[in-house]
Formats: sequence, C-alpha cells, structure tokens
Amino acid sequence: MNSEVEQEYWVYQIKGTPYQVIQLPENATDFPHPFIIPDENRSPDGLYAIGGNLNPGFVLSAYSQGALPWTAVENLKYGIDWYCPLDRFVIFPDEIHISHSMKSLLNKHIYTVSKDKDFDAVIKKCSECNSRNKQDGAWLGKEIINTFTRLNQLGYAHSYEVWNKEGELVGGLYGLEINNCFLGESMFSIEPSGSKIALIHMCQQEKKYKFLDCQFETPHLKSMGGRHIDIDEYLEMMYG
Repeated sequence: MNSEVEQEYWVYQIKGTPYQVIQLPENATDFPHPFIIPDENRSPDGLYAIGGNLNPGFVLSAYSQGALPWTAVENLKYGIDWYCPLDRFVIFPDEIHISHSMKSLLNKHIYTVSKDKDFDAVIKKCSECNSRNKQDGAWLGKEIINTFTRLNQLGYAHSYEVWNKEGELVGGLYGLEINNCFLGESMFSIEPSGSKIALIHMCQQEKKYKFLDCQFETPHLKSMGGRHIDIDEYLEMMYG
C-alpha cells in the first residue's frame, strides 16, 4: 500500500457535482488504499483513479485493493480508468443457485469443463463476444490481453473452458485468483448457457474459493445467487 504517499487528484464531475479522483503516475508500482478519498468526495459511479499502467504487478496491486480497470486502453485520453465501487456483487460458492433447466442440461453430460487448458482461446473469445467490448471500443484489447496472459503464466489468472462433444470451445470465463478469492473478469457463451456451465463447475469444484467477484450485478448472475456486500466486508474476507 502507498497510503502514506501524498496523492494528486483530478476533479471529476457528474451532473455538475465535483468528485475527487486520484491521479496515478505512469510508473506507479502500488495502487493506493481504497479509502484515501472520503466517502462524501467519492464518485458515485465508482471511478477512483486515473493513470497508472497495465504491468502485471500493478494490476495485481489494484485488484488486491478492490480496484479494476474499466477503459478501452487504445482510446485513452487521460490514462487508464480504475474503478473501486463501495458496493460489490459476489457469489458465494455454497450459495450458487442452479435452476431446474440447468440441472437437466448438466445431467445430460453434453459438455466437459477444463481449467487452464486454453487460456489464450478463452480471453480471445471474451474479447470477440463480450457486448461491453463492442460498445466501449476495445476494452479487452491487446494490452490488457497481454497483461492477463502474463498473469496466467505466473499462476494468478485462470480460465475455465466448456467443450461440446465435438471438442469445440463453446463457453468459458477467466479471472484472477487472490488469497483464495476468484475475481471474475469476463465470460462468453457460443452455445446457450456455456458461461453458466463454467461458473457452476468452478463453484462446485473449487471449494477453496471464499467468493466469486462478479464486479457488477447482471440479471443472470443475480438469478444464480449473486448478492451485494460492501467493500469493507469484501476486503476483510479477502485478507481474513
């Protein structure tokens, strides 16, 4: 942590109301503590810092503080946007909800699931299929793909792949593992429920995980048992 280092701030406005955002130097090595900015000065959309870099060590530092990058790197004007929402949406593995239709699908044994068999293919498919990537320009572009590929090589990032009977990759997800917490980054489905199968498998097989960080709420993740916790509980569980 570098909470003792004097910080520089940007003023960030939403509908005319100013909020503080930390300005990070490009050569930063540690992400600032998530509570440096007082609650009353924090951006309600979760934007916490701008700048920094995508070096694997800095990215790990950011995620360890509850922050994540959320910008199309190729389209940056001021630097990388780092979000650190006070409200987090997570799934606890023992609370995963499997619908009757999903149970029926799983019982047919149409698909098999692997871990880290083809990380490169999973992150590429996430980039191609993710609607956020299409809307925001190349959020999951070359630079961040390179970073997470390196983190996979270092043993921090993991993928789960879903294969059909023809041996085709039809779903999957990837994310970071920090202190037995899985911080989900992105998922994709080529065949219906492909990403759900990967998620269910992970929750059922990886008993060590304290929680799966979904980043933000979506209807299908909520239907699978996702719920909100605050960042204090989030970090306490991560380091408890």
